[in-house]
Amino acid sequence: MLISPNDRIFIAGHRGMAGSAITRRLKEEGHQQLLTVSRTELDLMDGPAVAAWFADQRPDVVVLAAARVGGILANATYPADFLLDNLKIQQNVIENAWRQGSRRLLFLGSSCIYPKLADQPIREEALLGGPLEPTNEWYAIAKITGIQLCRALHQQHGFDAISLMPTNLYGPGDNYHPTNSHVLPGLIRRFQEAREAGAEEVVCWGSGRPRREFLHADDLAAAALFCLQNWQPGPEERPYINVGTGTDVSIQELATMVADAVGFRGRISWDTSKPDGTPRKLLDVSRLAALGWRSAIPLQEGLRRTVAEFVCERSSGAEVRL
Repeated sequence: MLISPNDRIFIAGHRGMAGSAITRRLKEEGHQQLLTVSRTELDLMDGPAVAAWFADQRPDVVVLAAARVGGILANATYPADFLLDNLKIQQNVIENAWRQGSRRLLFLGSSCIYPKLADQPIREEALLGGPLEPTNEWYAIAKITGIQLCRALHQQHGFDAISLMPTNLYGPGDNYHPTNSHVLPGLIRRFQEAREAGAEEVVCWGSGRPRREFLHADDLAAAALFCLQNWQPGPEERPYINVGTGTDVSIQELATMVADAVGFRGRISWDTSKPDGTPRKLLDVSRLAALGWRSAIPLQEGLRRTVAEFVCERSSGAEVRL
């Protein structure tokens, strides 16, 4: 295997949904030398501080899961923040991992890097093949830069940096903010609050016609560990790979599934004055399947688990990212 239980592994962004899932998975698989730091201990946007930390800690393996993320409204409201913050985090972590001799690096990209009208399902070769979706182009541009930085270091210096392109994620530790969240956690919160309030109707953004693919964070963590252990792209191979389920649903279907999961029995209506975003986004996951990995958590099962966790956290007074 390409990593061992004795490796010192730095998980940047270990408190986020993806990072925390990867941290849990690494612990379950016997990796005990995990390096994690809070934002108050190390600001990943502070270049000199990140350089000093890497020089002191010298991790063998780096997982870059830290990022500024948000939904359509957040991207439209804070375009400069999404671009600047993510560019700083990525350059600081990736460059210092290379300069300080880390053996492997895994960078988490995003399926939003692909063109708005890419052929479906989307293959890795579609990257930079057309205009981006305007509702999240700033985040996408930053992620593309991170992917290409990994690729350039791999090509010029032989740095073993790989990138994963996960589809839309959900699960424990998601962001349930009423305006800054992504579609699935936003729907979970909206329908749960409507059920608790006895509301007769929930109004959702857009037409509901766009189709999306959803991957549970625990599945992403399993894929990340699988790739760290087994995948080392050859000199002519693209060092980034799609991670998804290979199936999608319409947002209308998703809203109905969320309503059923939380027990909401009222009407669902659609505010077509709000943007839909990309018409369809389904990843071609054949490369990862050929390596021997497939997702294991069906959407309905994952939704039931996620709703139960969200309700339990709210009822117990635990901190939920709102």
